[in-house]
Amino acid sequence: MAALRPPVVMIHGAFCAGWAFESWCALFKSKGYDAYAPDLRHHGDEGEPPQELGQTSMLDYASDLEIFLDELDEEPILVGHSMGGLLAQMLAARRPVRALVLLAPSAPWGVLPATPFEYASAQALYLAGDFWNRRLWPSHWIAAANALDNVPENERQAVLDRFVPESGLATFETMHWALDLKRATQIDPRDVACPILCIAGARDRVNSPGTVRSVASRYRGRARYEEIAGHSHWLIGEPGWEKIAALSLDWLDEVLASESAPARS
Repeated sequence: MAALRPPVVMIHGAFCAGWAFESWCALFKSKGYDAYAPDLRHHGDEGEPPQELGQTSMLDYASDLEIFLDELDEEPILVGHSMGGLLAQMLAARRPVRALVLLAPSAPWGVLPATPFEYASAQALYLAGDFWNRRLWPSHWIAAANALDNVPENERQAVLDRFVPESGLATFETMHWALDLKRATQIDPRDVACPILCIAGARDRVNSPGTVRSVASRYRGRARYEEIAGHSHWLIGEPGWEKIAALSLDWLDEVLASESAPARS
């Protein structure tokens, strides 16, 4: 028997795993959703990831998630944070989904960064050499300064301790899409038919409000853009995340109610 509400699949961002959505999953389950937060390939607790992680593409992540979605009984709602927000868009272009909640999402192929900081962050990757072929280990000081800057210091280290290496290739495809001949993250916005909620932190430097606004504008009337004052990039766990989750739940209530409302003759 199908659940009263559709399943929700939460897709984590770079250097993380499904644990990043623990609090969100618990909250959504308390509201009657079947909530899942799968680990992307080589992001789980199996110890040091293999060298193959470095050559894992965004297309590989998306294909793995499609297999996961195939096991569900209904079309899901997708919630994605950062790089996971980009993966959510890629999946919605491949298959029907009920709705997208994009939290500080990375932008698809063709969307230019909105700030000098975003350009500089992409160029700084070249300091690691041929980063697109290797595993990228998390830099705790960079994460603390730019992604977790709103997380209290007495909580920040516990988050950093759970960070894991990321694919250099997936990072290249996300941040240097102009050089990606495969166009791995290219999405035709016409292929994404569901309602979309795009949420940006007003203080986010990783995926700035301007960039998130550009993502929302690609989908025209299907996307609603919300900018949350005082928030940075870690929308899923920094203080006040509950109000962002509540906003998402209220919006989903509206979407599901509109689906079930009888059509006017």
